[in-house]
Amino acid sequence: MKKHVFIAALAFAMSAHVVTAQPDKTGPTVASIAPSTPASQMKPVAAQTQAAVWASRVLGRYHYKAMPLDDAMSSKIFDNYFEALDSEKLYFVQADVDQFAPQRNKLDDAINSENLAVPFAIYNMYQQRFTERMAYARELLKGKFDFTTDETLQLDREKAPWAKTEDEIRDLWRKRVKNDWLRLKLAGKEDKAIRETLDKRYENYVSRIKKLNNEDVFQMFMNAYATAIEPHTNYLGPRSADNFDISMRLSLEGIGAVLQSRDDYTLIREIVPGSPADKSGKLKVGDRIVGVAQGNAPFTDVLGWRLDDVVALVRGEKGSTVRLDVIPGDGGPDAKHVTVSMVRKKISMEEQAAKKSIIKVKDNGVERRIGVISLPTFYLDFEARRKGDKDFRSATRDVARILGELKKDKVDNVLIDLRNNGGGSLIEAIELTGLFIDKGPVVMQRTAEGRVEVESDTTPGLAWDGPMGVLINRGSASASEIFAAAIQDYGRGLVIGEPSFGKGTVQTLIDLDRFSQSEKVRYGELKMTIAQFFRINGGTTQLRGVTPDIKLPVLSDLENFGESSYDNALPWVAIKPATYLPAGDLKELIGPLQKRHEARIAKDKEFQFLQEDISEVLKLRKENAISLNEAVRRKERDAQDTRAKLREARLAGVNGTVADEPARAPGGKEARAKVPDSAKPAKSVVALRGQPRQDDGLQADERNLQAELAAEKAAKDAKDVLLQEAANILADEVGMLKTDTRMASRAMPYMASTRGN
Repeated sequence: MKKHVFIAALAFAMSAHVVTAQPDKTGPTVASIAPSTPASQMKPVAAQTQAAVWASRVLGRYHYKAMPLDDAMSSKIFDNYFEALDSEKLYFVQADVDQFAPQRNKLDDAINSENLAVPFAIYNMYQQRFTERMAYARELLKGKFDFTTDETLQLDREKAPWAKTEDEIRDLWRKRVKNDWLRLKLAGKEDKAIRETLDKRYENYVSRIKKLNNEDVFQMFMNAYATAIEPHTNYLGPRSADNFDISMRLSLEGIGAVLQSRDDYTLIREIVPGSPADKSGKLKVGDRIVGVAQGNAPFTDVLGWRLDDVVALVRGEKGSTVRLDVIPGDGGPDAKHVTVSMVRKKISMEEQAAKKSIIKVKDNGVERRIGVISLPTFYLDFEARRKGDKDFRSATRDVARILGELKKDKVDNVLIDLRNNGGGSLIEAIELTGLFIDKGPVVMQRTAEGRVEVESDTTPGLAWDGPMGVLINRGSASASEIFAAAIQDYGRGLVIGEPSFGKGTVQTLIDLDRFSQSEKVRYGELKMTIAQFFRINGGTTQLRGVTPDIKLPVLSDLENFGESSYDNALPWVAIKPATYLPAGDLKELIGPLQKRHEARIAKDKEFQFLQEDISEVLKLRKENAISLNEAVRRKERDAQDTRAKLREARLAGVNGTVADEPARAPGGKEARAKVPDSAKPAKSVVALRGQPRQDDGLQADERNLQAELAAEKAAKDAKDVLLQEAANILADEVGMLKTDTRMASRAMPYMASTRGN
């Protein structure tokens, strides 16, 4: 599987990265909010070398798959680290790797002796090579490219060998720059504008990577160690640990502004309604923050700062005051500045909270109302719950409230949309299942010692006793799989979609700060695998995931995304089933529902378009190359233009679904398969829910912000083909249960509400 350890950190600096101003655990102080200004040669600090030792002791003793930190582990860390830094083999050459080969089996000694000079030296060479490649790319822009030759660009180089010579890697970069130029050329840009755009892009790449600091480097190295043991074990640096905590509780203390880096400016990308930023009346989307002050203190100039350093200044404790020095977005660099003073408050991150919509489906003249609950993550405010706060935030509480609303809306069926829900709190997975079953086991955990514990729902009664379904995809993992598997094993609802991720392991957070001898020195946290979970039927979701009862088209790259794509994933195993009483048996329904589904999609033009898009992506993925010949690319673009026009003609007159709210999926990504941005033809081969987007050759932070936000909104509001079909399937189920009372009594014996009429 592609290594995202470094990519995640690098994306932080190299792409439009969105962050909401949010609090640190300790709050900002004068000493802690200075900008990260790393020296040209990065070096570790004492706190990091000490944290590495403590992390190794915890991992070597308490991990579910405890492995000694020895020469064999050192070799794995070595490979992982290079792969994390340069997964596409675009910066290092073989000689660079060979230079550090004598250290392959000595990284264990480096950690134990608190001497991390070698991993930092490897990173310093990486940064040097990165700078050299960008300098060469910018030099290429001074010349011209021949777009009449028949050559191709390899899209995915993860499995490619390291370039053997400088000439070889320069040729790789020549092709990449040529492709960047060609994309802009096909979008109608003139040579001068293309040259300026790309020169600025490559310059920004270097500027942003230079903003990475020693905490970033240490986190990358420690993750190379952690993931060498098992894929879902991670090291979180102090700042990453804070952000993880915020993501779980879905709340923060700040001003309620979503920030984004563009060039040297920090822009306001979004303003949360009702927040201090909103109530100030002085801030608008697109405004540029150039200075931040705490209370009445002097302003700190933040021009050119990396984004999380600006956020560290803006965030703070509830009730404290922050002032911003702002250049209005509609003004030039010399426009009159505006000072905005705000008192920070608690902000709810509603975008990641459970949401509802209702889809109405016509079934032989009868309208079926399908209630949809979209749940992006299994969130829980652990700290508020621990303190006994009666109003603590949790996914289960929000879903229970929404179910009450859907009852009043008189929906016929409920669909829990868990697409791209990567998990979260195990407690929430169990309690959410309890909303749909009367009491009983939900999941089993097995520790490293082999002890099996059964985790059960102990609350009697159901929040929803009607029919229900769960919509999953490859991005549904961990807690999502626990919930979907339990619903399936109890015969409680239909599972619809594509096979889930296959993560059947349990992690806990280990606060390494407990080993620090100073409150001012933070070591970070370990997210460490401590157990494996099992379905109540004795199987596990590990490696195989949850198999849907009714399958929808697979949009994901199953070979490179999912548990099975990891080389060191734990195997699939089974244990003795738990003792439980099924709530129903839906097997009798699945066959007829499958036939109705297949007959319907055979006539559904939008569904057919989606399948065509998937075929195109699979073809591109298999070929793993894109032409750099202008005539060939124009022909491809023209063919896609023609196809798009034919689609529009075929869709003319087709009525969309009537819904109380737009039927949408989280993030607007479900109906589009992944194609690398840098390799897209002039027209993307993938339709965004049937609406092709013209490839302008630009990256997100190079486009007009307002236009980009409008395009994102249009994508979110567009029809979600897969969600619509899932609703159709549940509408079919309602019809079958209402017209065949004997089938209903066998499938859902407890549910009298489905019988009759």
